This record gives sequence, structure tokens and C-alpha cells, in this order.
Amino acid sequence: MNALPVTRTTPAGAAGPPVVLLHGFASSGTADWPARRWAAPLAEAGRETFVVHLPGHPDGPAVAAVEDVTTGVLLRRLADAVPGGEVDVVGYSLGARLAWSLAAEEVLPVRRLVLGGLSGMDPFAAVDPAALRAAIGTGAAEDPLTAGIAGVIRGGDADSLLRLVEGLGREPFDPAGAVPKVPTLFLAGAADPMTAGLEAVAARLPDARLQHVPGDHQGALAADELRTAVFGFLLD
Repeated sequence: MNALPVTRTTPAGAAGPPVVLLHGFASSGTADWPARRWAAPLAEAGRETFVVHLPGHPDGPAVAAVEDVTTGVLLRRLADAVPGGEVDVVGYSLGARLAWSLAAEEVLPVRRLVLGGLSGMDPFAAVDPAALRAAIGTGAAEDPLTAGIAGVIRGGDADSLLRLVEGLGREPFDPAGAVPKVPTLFLAGAADPMTAGLEAVAARLPDARLQHVPGDHQGALAADELRTAVFGFLLD
């Protein structure tokens, strides 16, 4: 499979490992990681950045088959998108789920890991693909989870995102399985119900801390407190 596309920003001089930035579901690298807030200040600090563009999302490839976007395949395509060598990884929401697996399964040599907006449950494994497809077409669903996912898919490349949901659901995220063994910072919005129970997830890791920042699921990512926490963790 082809490597995932990235937006790469190279600093004048290197002062640490590259930083890989992974965006959330039905968002984009540009929306979650605006260059002026992330790549530019990291470059000033001597850090190269790779903003990864996930399949089915803006600047990412369309999804032709479910088999192209199972978690294992996605991780390999993601690893192929960045040069070999140690990296720091920052993921938000779906990006945090993938970042967890990158480190836990040692797909990449991760030095430090930031997991923002991570849910302790896997919504994609809990939704029925056929019911989700029907909900996108009719605008109605029997359960709130299916309705919520259908609502965000409806505004994008619906076919690709449907295949992505099914592919990820075939290999569910399980925080009770393999865990990252690298220094990890969990970040959660104080008003984000999606991160409920994150304390128990963080407690499973041998070297992790959890910090709450203002905002709900989307607001937390835009909060200056979240960016300050990430930079402090990666650049100290």
C-alpha cells in the first residue's frame, strides 16, 4: 500500500526528533494543526514536523476498499510516510487512537507521546456499518452513536469515511491490551464527555500523566492551554 501523504515543515537546524501530528475523524490536518500554531513554532524550536493526512479526509487519499484502512494497514502506511528514526507523536481523537497503537506496537520508534481527546471506548467497533450507511441516506438512526457518526460523515467523502469506519472497526482499539511504554501525556477537555474514564486508561501506562484543559471535544484542541502543555512536554 502507498504511504499516507504528509505536509512536511523543515527547520533551519535540528534540535530534536521530528514531530508527527495526527488529526481526528472527519477533520483534517489543516483544521486540527494550523501551521501558524503548530509547525511554525515547532520549526522555530528546531523541530521538523509531519502532518499526516488520513484516508477519506481532505488532502488524504480516497478509500477504495475496507482492507486498505484496517488499523494494522493504516499504521504501516503511516510509518512509511515519515523517515526512519526516533519521533515524537501527537494525536487528537482518532489521531490519538492511532498514535497509541504506533507506540504500543512499536511500529515507529516513539520517544514521547501526546494523546489528546482520546476515548476509552471504540465507537467504530460499536456501530453497524449497514445501519450507518442507511442513516447517512435517510438522516435517521435508531441510536445516538450511529446518528452522530452519520452526521459528521455526511459532510465529507461519505463512501471513503464509511469504509474507514468499517476498516477500523475490524481491529478495535483496546486500551486493556498492549500499552505504550514511553513517556505519555494525556490531554482532555474539561467539558468533553468523550474522554470520560480516561483516568483509568492513563493509569495502565507505566509513565503517563493526565492534564485537563478548558473546552469540549473541539474546543480543547483549540485551547492555548493544550498547545502550551504539548510544547512543554516535547521541548523541555
